Amino acid sequence: MDQTQRFPFYAKFALILFTVIALIGICYVGQGILSPLLLALLFAILLRPVAAFLTHKLRIPRILSALITVVLFMLIFVTIFYFISVQLADMANDWDIIKSNVTKHYDNLQGYVKETFSISKGEQEKMVKKATSGSMDSGKQLMGTTLMSLTDSLMNLILIPIYMFLILIYRTHFIKFLTKLFEEKDHPKLEDILKTIKVSVQSYILGLLFELVIVSALTSVGLMIIGVKYAILLGVITGLLNLIPYIGIVIAGVLTIIASLTGQSDLNIIIGILIVNIVVQIIDNNVLVPLVVSSKVEINSLASIAGIILGGAVAGISGMFLAIPVMAILKVIFDRIKPLEPWGYLLGDDMPKTFKWKNEPKSQE
Repeated sequence: MDQTQRFPFYAKFALILFTVIALIGICYVGQGILSPLLLALLFAILLRPVAAFLTHKLRIPRILSALITVVLFMLIFVTIFYFISVQLADMANDWDIIKSNVTKHYDNLQGYVKETFSISKGEQEKMVKKATSGSMDSGKQLMGTTLMSLTDSLMNLILIPIYMFLILIYRTHFIKFLTKLFEEKDHPKLEDILKTIKVSVQSYILGLLFELVIVSALTSVGLMIIGVKYAILLGVITGLLNLIPYIGIVIAGVLTIIASLTGQSDLNIIIGILIVNIVVQIIDNNVLVPLVVSSKVEINSLASIAGIILGGAVAGISGMFLAIPVMAILKVIFDRIKPLEPWGYLLGDDMPKTFKWKNEPKSQE
């Protein structure tokens, strides 16, 4: 009995479908464990050269070098978030100005609706109250969900550096474990896979950091030109939120518009902010992403978008951030294992212009 008869075509599809559903279910159920662990793994891969330099060049013990590396990493993030928190505290002092300017824009909008659609302000108020009356319960649920999400985020902030420290310490232990899983003749292929994953992940995250800096700088300069207060703070926030695909830039734009009301209520400022965000996004999407980010991972656009949406559905914002590097790691593995090569090709960006089916010639009687 040949291979085709033992494992028919439809059975392959059923096995693939079952495997995909099982993996998604496992990721969804274990997202609280897997998300911080995967984030720590990516950052540990990024920082491995630093730890290796401290260990091999400066002769610092491995545990101490891993600790120094993680502490330096955390200091960078603490510095950034300290700057943001101080600036946000200053912005909070302008809350009365923001409230006053929002009221002015709201009154102007009511006047426009009254003149255009002949709806009095009283009727508009009733419509607004009716539309928002049913949102109290959902607002309470949202508050509870937000608090739970904040608690999970704080827990992850504690777990991620701990995981990073342990991964850096036990990295050779894990490599030896992998070598024990495979025969010695497969070790060269395993070594190639691990080296390629390391280079791919490091290049991708460094590309993201470079993109963050450029987007922050461009946004800050643009907001300074149009005279927005807290331009540097808003530029940094835009760069950070831009790491969240699709929804990040929208949130950043809303925050920037709200913050602009600390200075003046001129509508032209809001239009200027929208123009700045659009121009920066055009530069980011057409220059930075293709050259700095997408060039580091050979994942096609369809797979990237589908992976980001699936990652967001499974694990929220962290899942969206992890989607592309996880797919890049999977592609490296798929490309080097013969039975999985079709899946690596599916994720890749190779797009042939034409395709012809290789039909078998008819038998001659």
